[in-house]
Amino acid sequence: MQIVKQSALALFLAVFTFTVSAHPHSFISLKTTLVTDGTQLSGLKMRWTMDEITSADLLYDAGNAKPGDEVWKKLAAEVMANVLGQHYFTEFWHNGQKVKFLNRPTEYGMSREGHQAVLTFVLPLTQPQPLAGQKYTFSTFDPSYYVDMSYAEDSDAQLPAELQKRCTLAVHTPKPSEETLNFAVSLDKEDAPPEDMELGKQFAQQVTLQCQ
Repeated sequence: MQIVKQSALALFLAVFTFTVSAHPHSFISLKTTLVTDGTQLSGLKMRWTMDEITSADLLYDAGNAKPGDEVWKKLAAEVMANVLGQHYFTEFWHNGQKVKFLNRPTEYGMSREGHQAVLTFVLPLTQPQPLAGQKYTFSTFDPSYYVDMSYAEDSDAQLPAELQKRCTLAVHTPKPSEETLNFAVSLDKEDAPPEDMELGKQFAQQVTLQCQ
């Protein structure tokens, strides 16, 4: 599989078979549910659904494999290895400090949904975090903005039933400046923004968890 260098996330997405004149070039729809025992937060259960063109090579490699077949396990392991190399493409914050993650997910897998590849995994926090009276924020994004990673609906960031009476989740979608938008439009597939610019972060949705 040929490697796309512009984005670390693209390491597992293969070479795209289309030409686009602006960033982003690939799209991943996010769904996230909190992993909790009701009093502490231990992780995030994530579901990443890739667009059909991005999915094409992965699904080609899977062939007609049925759910649970070994080929899905192999593909999932390859994809997760690259996701882990970039700290799950996720930042998690509490009281102005980054919360650290374990180096390996507690579970992960890959499947097919129509013409789209779906990666699911649990992103575990290094230490469980208390919920009562606390506020947390987290974002998932590709720093280069080569890949757009976003929630199609605010409800795609979900609270488990046991937290719904005393916690809220809110998804904030930023509005980048016209200058930033124009810069993103000016980038083609061979371009990469300066690393310190964190272009993707400027487009990243932020999820806020607030508990009583």
